[in-house]
Amino acid sequence: MKVTIYTDGAARGNPEGPGGYGTILQYVDTKGMLHEREYSAGYKKTTNNRMELMAVIIGLEALNKPCEVEIISDSKYVTDAFNQNWIQGWIRNGWKTSTKKPVKNPDLWLRLLKAKEPHRVRFTWVKGHDGHPENERCDKLATTAADGNALLDDTIE
Repeated sequence: MKVTIYTDGAARGNPEGPGGYGTILQYVDTKGMLHEREYSAGYKKTTNNRMELMAVIIGLEALNKPCEVEIISDSKYVTDAFNQNWIQGWIRNGWKTSTKKPVKNPDLWLRLLKAKEPHRVRFTWVKGHDGHPENERCDKLATTAADGNALLDDTIE
């Protein structure tokens, strides 16, 4: 099955302000019907990059069988980690960057890698706030969640 996952993250007062993620999962069934699900949640104290990662993780974790997945994100942090093979270097270097500094958010990178494992995943970058309908909807989901009252705790690493 082919699935498209649109994602966005937001944080107010980045770093370490309230934040949220928005994810839209779309697929077409065998009868040609479009199915869509939306996910979002807000956190009390987080960063934009953590929310960008959470948006992708939640989309992948929602899949219940191996799929061909396109992740569409406005986050170069996420898309370049895979498209520029940064992640392979981080793993090879014991979760250190090319400048020998610890990679930020290793807990979420590891969770993303696990969620990605059963799928064939391609990452596509889109310019944020540029009129892309699903990206704009994800942004609205993320910011609404960040501004909400039912905020979750996040462990920033």
